Amino acid sequence: MAAKTPLEGTELVDCARANAKQGSETAAELCGYGSDLNRFKQAVKQACEQMGVQFNELTDLTKEDSSLLEVEGEIVAPDSAGQL
Repeated sequence: MAAKTPLEGTELVDCARANAKQGSETAAELCGYGSDLNRFKQAVKQACEQMGVQFNELTDLTKEDSSLLEVEGEIVAPDSAGQL
């Protein structure tokens, strides 16, 4: 079911990702952008930047690669399972 108003933020990225395999036109329509593909792509790009996700084209969202998420900071974990 298509959104009544254009989605934004994580809702937009989730919707775009869920519909990316159906093509840009379908994803744009279902995310509430109708046939305005340029506005849809710009909104997805901006939402991805805010989330720290690299986005160049819609198919980037379908990759099952954890490297899509750029994480800054330090990972803190025990040296072994016995130290939990």
